[in-house]
Amino acid sequence: MAKIKKQDALDYHSMGKPGKIEVIPTKPYSSQRDLSLAYSPGVAEPCLRIAENKEDAYKYTSKGNLVAVISNGTAVLGLGDIGPEASKPVMEGKGLLFKIFADIDVFDIEVDETDPEKFIQTVKAIAPTFGGINLEDIKAPEAFEIERRLKEELDIPIMHDDQHGTAIISSAALLNALELAGKEIDKVKIVISGAGASAMSCAKLYCSLGADINNILMFDSKGLLSKKREGLTGNKAHFAVHDFDLTLAEAMKGADVFLGLSRGGVVSKDMVKSMANDPIVFALANPEPEIPYKEAMSVREDLIMATGRSDHPNQVNNVLGFPFIFRGALDVRATGINEEMKLAAVHAIASLAKESVPDEVSEAYGEKSIVFGRDQFIPKPLDPRLIYYVAPAVAKAAMDSGIAKQPIKDWDAYESELKKRLGLDNKLVRNITDKAERNPKRVVFAEADNYKILKAAQTAYEEGVAFPILLGRKDKIEEMIHEYSMDFPEVEIIDPKADQESKRRKEFGLKFLEKRKRKGYTEFEAIQIMRERNYFGSMMVESGQADAMVSGATRRYADVLKPALKVVGTQEDVSKVAGMYILMTKKGPLFLADTTVNFDPTAEEIADITDNVARTIRKLKVHPRIALLSYSNFGSAPGKDSNKMAEATRIIHEKYPTLSVDGEIQANFALNNELKMEKFSFSDLANKEVNTLIFPNLSAGNIAYKLLQEMTEAEAIGPVLVGLKKSIHVLQLGSSVREIVNMVKVAVVDAQNK
Repeated sequence: MAKIKKQDALDYHSMGKPGKIEVIPTKPYSSQRDLSLAYSPGVAEPCLRIAENKEDAYKYTSKGNLVAVISNGTAVLGLGDIGPEASKPVMEGKGLLFKIFADIDVFDIEVDETDPEKFIQTVKAIAPTFGGINLEDIKAPEAFEIERRLKEELDIPIMHDDQHGTAIISSAALLNALELAGKEIDKVKIVISGAGASAMSCAKLYCSLGADINNILMFDSKGLLSKKREGLTGNKAHFAVHDFDLTLAEAMKGADVFLGLSRGGVVSKDMVKSMANDPIVFALANPEPEIPYKEAMSVREDLIMATGRSDHPNQVNNVLGFPFIFRGALDVRATGINEEMKLAAVHAIASLAKESVPDEVSEAYGEKSIVFGRDQFIPKPLDPRLIYYVAPAVAKAAMDSGIAKQPIKDWDAYESELKKRLGLDNKLVRNITDKAERNPKRVVFAEADNYKILKAAQTAYEEGVAFPILLGRKDKIEEMIHEYSMDFPEVEIIDPKADQESKRRKEFGLKFLEKRKRKGYTEFEAIQIMRERNYFGSMMVESGQADAMVSGATRRYADVLKPALKVVGTQEDVSKVAGMYILMTKKGPLFLADTTVNFDPTAEEIADITDNVARTIRKLKVHPRIALLSYSNFGSAPGKDSNKMAEATRIIHEKYPTLSVDGEIQANFALNNELKMEKFSFSDLANKEVNTLIFPNLSAGNIAYKLLQEMTEAEAIGPVLVGLKKSIHVLQLGSSVREIVNMVKVAVVDAQNK
């Protein structure tokens, strides 16, 4: 995992609107009538209905999809008791995860109260607001009593994720690991390092799955929990079943399973060597496991291992569980989260790990194929199937155990509803990021003496997605690196105009001349033009000295595009290069083309551009559903542009019959499925969510994407150059650092694909 700098973390949380979450209205509010319906006098009607029947709060308010993430800040991550205000960034982060993974809305609540009884009463008092409560970062042993009491006294789903999240995920991992080891859970010897809330919950859930408490040896900071220990109470006393004393090293001898929820470095190689055949080691301390992954794997070929880190196989990550557990509980209006629901989540997660992994997940993690085995017995956090595997299992368990107030009747419809919720998460950006991280490439930054470009290069390097090559005046770049305290160990800095680059300029110039010798260039001119960074950088990519290039944040679009076209050219089967923007909307990614290159393409050219764009989108593991836009709907207003788009549609259906495409069609009909079904049910796009818009000319495309980007605040990636032989991409003039980094990731993935 890339090292996070303190200032970068502070900037992330403070830039723009401070914090990470906000409240967005879900109803119209543009007119006085809207406001009268939203508030007085219209709001009185639902108030009266709810006064008659409290359950109607789920019908008329957001309660049914609203979870409180509540903490008193007494056990925040590895930071300890830092107080409620300091815990707020963590609670907001948890809210963000709820939203992007399961489309659950969150209010984060930080309570300034450490007395358990007063904390319980506070939470009970605000509980009517919420459909569920996620307790977070509350220290043990108070956390146990707080959760127990709230579950007894409230009738909504409540879970302390610090306790149960790791327990659920590690239990799923344990079932599959035991299967791989050929062992039975009731017979294995389990050693646990750590006796906090999470460790206790893990041990209890293991016992629910069949583990024998007499085979569990649990250690806290003072040693083994045993009958010889004085003063043990509650959960610790429950697991103090042994009448002997052992060190952790002695307990590890012959052990089948080790679970670490303590601190890094407590387990040695010799301790792993001493374990039974096919040992299972879950070293879950973060950021440093109880024993580093590579150390443990170096001493046992038969070792089955998991950690809490994303840079090793089998990450035990709570995000595999809590969003989907609450999703299922909320969707049947469960009155709690019971043991049956937790076990259902365990078995659903374990089952998913054995299924064939979709290509998009394999590619995101840089693996040709991910199959169930010692390196894959836990699902990946980016697996899109989690929501419709885990949530229905939890919902059904709530129904079967009799605590569901609103049972699901149509499971197919419910699964479809869950899949629709996936569009609210920027999975495309995360998949691109993960794929870039798995196989970073050498990227030329042609404007490296610009602060934004240099900062983006540093960020891309630190995120592990690229190896930057910086073009520009070496003294100026080095001065900026020093001035802004940037960390660029052994970064390659090249000044194409420098004397020491004369040999390479000549080499590049002669190669360029070979391509352009009958297109107006002399040998002198070909060599001389290599002093320009965009030509030099493009030739680095063409000659294999780099894999990709980004440029254009400070230059005109044509100043980058022309060198790229002259040096690397188009793919063999491409007649026209096109520019494509990706807008990340709440409904998922929206692809727009051509937005930057072709002024007034013909119908034939639009057809070829459409096919080329579709191929590019498919490489991003998205199925393109394409609308050819105009001011007309299927011949309603004939004219030059509408006729052209109709003809392009005809050509596409003939030349590329597998594409899901139709036109000419107005933008509102293209994007509104209800309108399409009402007026044009005959269309190939009817009852399909369009995600790709093709424009009749550059003016329409350029204006449209800039309006959408500015008015919707949608995150934009682009313009992505579609059709070049090599990975060269032109940045938008004035791009932000974040936009540049996103383009670098696209360029890296493009280079991987090519």
